[in-house]
Amino acid sequence: MNELQSLSQIFQNKLFRIPDYQRGYAWQDSQLRDFWEDLINLQSDRNHYTGLLSMKVLSKDEAKKLDTDDKWLLDSGFRPYHIVDGQQRLTTFVILLNEIVEFIASLPENESKPDENIYLGYENLKDIKAKYICRKRPPEGFIITYLFGYENDNPSAEYLKHKIFGEKFGGTLKETYYTKNLLYAKRFFNKEITAFYEKGGMDGIAELYRKLTLRFMFNIHEIEDDYDVFVAFETMNNRGKRLTNLELLKNRLIYLTTLYDRSILDEINEAALREKINKAWKEVYYQLGRNDNTPLSDDEFLRAHWIMYFSYSRKKGDDYIKFLLRKFSHKSIFMNFAENETPVEDDTIPVVVDDEDTDDPSDVQENEAVEMAPGFLAPKEIADYVNSLNETAEYWYYTYYPEECNTISKEEKVWIGRLNRIGIGYFRPLVAVSLIPSVGATAEERINFYKAVERFIFIDFRMAMYQSSYQSSEFYRNARKVYNNEMKLTEVAALLNEIADADAPSAIQVFVTKMNKRFISNDGFYSWRDLKYFLYEYEYSLISQYKIEKLQWADLTKVVKDQVTVEHILPQTPTKAYWKNQFRQFTAEEIKTLSATLGNMLPLSQSINSRLQNDSFEEKKNRGYYNGSHSEIEVSKESDWDANKIYERGIKLLHFMEERWNFKFASQEQMEELLHISFVNDGRDIPPELIEEESSAEEIVVPSDISDDDLKLQFWTKALPVIVDAFGGNSTYSNVSPSTRSTLDGFVGIGGINLYCTMRLRKHTLSANIWIDVKNREKNKKIFDVMFARKDNIEKIVPYAIGWNRGVKRSSTVNVEIENVDFNDTGRWPELIDFLATTCVALKSELITACADELHAVIDGD
Repeated sequence: MNELQSLSQIFQNKLFRIPDYQRGYAWQDSQLRDFWEDLINLQSDRNHYTGLLSMKVLSKDEAKKLDTDDKWLLDSGFRPYHIVDGQQRLTTFVILLNEIVEFIASLPENESKPDENIYLGYENLKDIKAKYICRKRPPEGFIITYLFGYENDNPSAEYLKHKIFGEKFGGTLKETYYTKNLLYAKRFFNKEITAFYEKGGMDGIAELYRKLTLRFMFNIHEIEDDYDVFVAFETMNNRGKRLTNLELLKNRLIYLTTLYDRSILDEINEAALREKINKAWKEVYYQLGRNDNTPLSDDEFLRAHWIMYFSYSRKKGDDYIKFLLRKFSHKSIFMNFAENETPVEDDTIPVVVDDEDTDDPSDVQENEAVEMAPGFLAPKEIADYVNSLNETAEYWYYTYYPEECNTISKEEKVWIGRLNRIGIGYFRPLVAVSLIPSVGATAEERINFYKAVERFIFIDFRMAMYQSSYQSSEFYRNARKVYNNEMKLTEVAALLNEIADADAPSAIQVFVTKMNKRFISNDGFYSWRDLKYFLYEYEYSLISQYKIEKLQWADLTKVVKDQVTVEHILPQTPTKAYWKNQFRQFTAEEIKTLSATLGNMLPLSQSINSRLQNDSFEEKKNRGYYNGSHSEIEVSKESDWDANKIYERGIKLLHFMEERWNFKFASQEQMEELLHISFVNDGRDIPPELIEEESSAEEIVVPSDISDDDLKLQFWTKALPVIVDAFGGNSTYSNVSPSTRSTLDGFVGIGGINLYCTMRLRKHTLSANIWIDVKNREKNKKIFDVMFARKDNIEKIVPYAIGWNRGVKRSSTVNVEIENVDFNDTGRWPELIDFLATTCVALKSELITACADELHAVIDGD
């Protein structure tokens, strides 16, 4: 049978069940929105082709396995069907229809009416429910049979009945990734129907129901035998929202249970094996979706389990599922075959990569593809594999959320937390294995292993910046060996420490070399992506002394517009008299270096507005250092903050680094090279103390009737000296004079690229900008692209939203703008001027000076 039918026709005397090899409800907001918009935009006299609906009528033996509550309906002439393809759309239809019925019943005028007296078009709600949702077994109506649902051993079965359809239930319902999607769909449609009713009233809802049941057309395809069912499932369900690899694998394993000769797997054992598969997948989906806010990836778990379960040789990242689907295929039952062995690529040679090119080790793509042993696939192999999946899922979850594991010590939880903070990478399978009881590791052995992993990651990946797949093959193999009790966790820890010991000297030198590049771009330690991790570990060492936690990792890593959690104690662009006086013996470039070095970085227990970074040291102490994090308290004990204090704290932090990760810098000179501030100790003369200029916002007075031109002139008169000083007293704005113009251009030394400040009195905005116009549209875009490549760098420094306009017709721009500026409020002028000064310096240093060679190459090129 192959014909177009409406949903009204499809539900005639049929009972639909979603079989156990099917995935649960996977549709989310985008699919639901498309479905809803198709419905409301459909013209009343038109049909909408909804797609293919493939189903298989159940045999008598298969029908016997249905719930006892279903059998009375079969005796009444209903035919039972399995949905092979189209279940996502059909589930959506039923949820939407149920929400329409519930909405109509909840209207004030219908609250006291029985369903048979509430009409939707020409049908009452009782008949609509009986046709599409459920029927009650007469005469008492104690037994309720749902016309559409899941097979009973699926967690979604009870959830659909009680949470979606509203049947009363006093027990606890198990939630999964799929049940959360069901609930989201219910709430989505309830919201949309409510809004639709407010516009169209009952007539609109009635028309909606009519289009849904009579105008949404399916192409019906009935499948004849089981082989076609499973093949159809794999091929058809890769349309629309694709099946995940985990979903495909479950279908494949259940399919294989139907292929064995009865002399190998009888009917009772087939049912038992099938139940084992279903239970394993229930557990896997429960663990992966256990955290409501952040469900874990199906593919990452399946790949990790494959790494620890099978032997392997190096291939590309998606070969794990290719292997599994080949391993568990009908050919493995009907014929023997073997995979060709693939030579292992050598990943034991460290390759250093640039910061921006360094993959997080958690996304290693050079995964392992398995050498497959020839031979017959026995049912026991399937059982062993699914048992292992079942066993591993819980401990995989605990690698992400160790605080929820009740079988490990507090210290173990702390160390697994550290691994997640630093970036656990390809070690997650090994960490999961370490937690599995059958491995037999003690708490002390696990702790020593976690310490060794964290040290290896810090030295080889965070200092040396080695390629993220470095040594991955070795430790993937070790994961399997430990899981199979062929290797002790203590041996893995010893190997990790041995490699880290050998790599440490070269890692330190690479770290120094990389830091040189960061200081050339004026970022210094602030752009080291693991600075927060390092500072947090130093803070944790102080917590261990004082026994009070004053800084949360979540607070330190929180990203909030205009807020910073790691502060430059000496500001990046110090404009206040205090800082100028404290560092008066140093050049502008030296002050930038002092600001960017390690000893000047401070983690804050509470984020602050970035504009407050220019406060004096005493103001910063009073603002929060004295009762902030332990690191802040430690710094607050200093009476003043000068170059010597920055140097001393930097050396102290490097000694902490040595002790914490158990390595040694080659010399004091190497440490100074890393910090970049050896000039602090060059014995130079210190100029006389600067006399602090008396100034305050209150001294800036403008007449209430001042003209726009005079207001601009006064503002630029106050702003220019500060901006010039921020640039070190020369170039850029040193030859610019105050004027009555809205815009002041600065000289950056590259023709066609302009740095400019703009005050718009009418729009109440103030901005610092880069204008790109070299009289060549394509070159403008290329120059823009060079700058845009440094987007992450500039956004770390500039705490305001940055507008990037590549330009369509000719010029390109980069804009940093603040709004709601009242230029007559002279009390705010110092803040506005500081914004211009710091932002202009950042724009020039990060987007022009740092990439000047590339910009010249574009301009001078053909």
